[in-house]
Amino acid sequence: MSTGLLHRPGPPRARTSDSAAAARRRTTLASLAALGAVLVALSAWYIEFAPAALLDGLGNIAGLLERMLPPRLDEPGRIWVLALETLLMAVLGTVLATAVSVPLAFLAARNTTPHPAVHAVARGIITFCRAMPDLLFAVLLVRALGIGVLPGVLALALHSIGMLGKLFADAIEQTDPGPREAVRSAGAGYVREMINAVVPQVMPSWIGTFVYRIDINLRTSVVLGFVGAGGIGFALQDALRGLIYPRALGIVCVILVIIAAMEVVSIFVRRLMLTSDGSDPRRERTTRIVFSGAVIGSTVAAVEVLGIDPLELVTWVGPALEVFGRLVPPDFSAVGGKLADAVLQTLAIGVVATALGAALSIPLGVLAARNVSPHPVLYATSRAIVLAVRAVPELILAVVFVAAVGLGPLAGALALALGSIGFLGKLVADAIEEIDDGPVEAVRAVGAGWWKTLFAAVLPQAVPSILGSSLYLLDVNVRTSTILGIVGAGGIGFLLFEAIRTLNFEFAGAIVIVIFVIVYTIERVSGWIRSSVI
Repeated sequence: MSTGLLHRPGPPRARTSDSAAAARRRTTLASLAALGAVLVALSAWYIEFAPAALLDGLGNIAGLLERMLPPRLDEPGRIWVLALETLLMAVLGTVLATAVSVPLAFLAARNTTPHPAVHAVARGIITFCRAMPDLLFAVLLVRALGIGVLPGVLALALHSIGMLGKLFADAIEQTDPGPREAVRSAGAGYVREMINAVVPQVMPSWIGTFVYRIDINLRTSVVLGFVGAGGIGFALQDALRGLIYPRALGIVCVILVIIAAMEVVSIFVRRLMLTSDGSDPRRERTTRIVFSGAVIGSTVAAVEVLGIDPLELVTWVGPALEVFGRLVPPDFSAVGGKLADAVLQTLAIGVVATALGAALSIPLGVLAARNVSPHPVLYATSRAIVLAVRAVPELILAVVFVAAVGLGPLAGALALALGSIGFLGKLVADAIEEIDDGPVEAVRAVGAGWWKTLFAAVLPQAVPSILGSSLYLLDVNVRTSTILGIVGAGGIGFLLFEAIRTLNFEFAGAIVIVIFVIVYTIERVSGWIRSSVI
């Protein structure tokens, strides 16, 4: 055998295999795109989605906005106190969820769980917490503990476990096994192995997730006031119920200021904590100590200002289990075919909202990416739009669209589609800002314009992240659509909250099981799609 054969640049079979795999991914992606288009069309037909109805309702929206202007704050002192209460609820709820999610994540990660059965149980708990709407947690906890901030904090904590537990476990599964093997060879036990070899690898990811979850919980805590779970949402609901629209808009402006401030703080913390290069270990250690101190101080302040007895963070379990226990045994026959129709409505709302949201969010996200946006004014305007939309909870948007197009799933789909701009637009912009600049500069070097650079060098790198975020948006929209029924925006949420209002807990339990199955199925399908095409 000649030596020339031994130094060929690569086996043809391997290159052929890679090409075949790429071709299969393209075929799979095209098939999924076609299937998605069919599902969107069927979903739009099922909920009678008609752009003409929206156009007809624009006059009603304009009239409603006219009645809201100019915004005013009748009791600014009280409103700002409630705003502080809302912020502290978000912080405390996230901290409590993190305390539970960290050990749960180690049990749920495949590479650190002590047994497959433990892994299955831990993943089931995480999925259940994510499937249960936060507003449903709040309603049940208010019934168990009474009106106040404690049910709101606990509802935020329980629902946050669904996201934090999943993302923490995913980060653990992506760790390098080398450090673990080195620590294990030195005779360390399981706990020391996790602390010394795994935690340092996942800490940057965990910090980013923790900060982002506070942002999410801040917006969520606004809605919890609608069911008596404390915060500024109670004042907002009171203004809307009394048709005092200028006061409602004034409160929304306060919420916007809080969320904008939180966005600035989040950006600062993420840059400070997550962009270190290891060149100054002392500075990094000091930064993390300061961050930890700030979290601990905020937690203590939250307990004190909110007037929560620390013992209540333990004793709530008994009364809550008594109320949650009323959900079993589930009764699937309470309203016959209405349940099936409501489930299909919920799925259709989520699909249509995700499709519309992606169509609106991706162009806006491109303009909101600092490294791609063609002009600083466009960048600032796009970022401002994304931030403004994120400041308004989907439930409030649903109220506006119900006023515009009437009761039903169309209002829910439109509210979620608009709300998706704040969620997906930010993720698209962040994904584009994190791409490799090399291909972009190479395309620009040959004289390519903005459009050609975008399609030849930017989007090909960002597509996997955008696809993954869009699939996650579908999961979020289906879960969110379950609570829009509280204001008449269609879907299974109307039946759920009506069942709780009338104390028909067995039927509510059946709906909760249905929601769990839907969320779990979407998660599994999304995971398969990501593994097939990304």
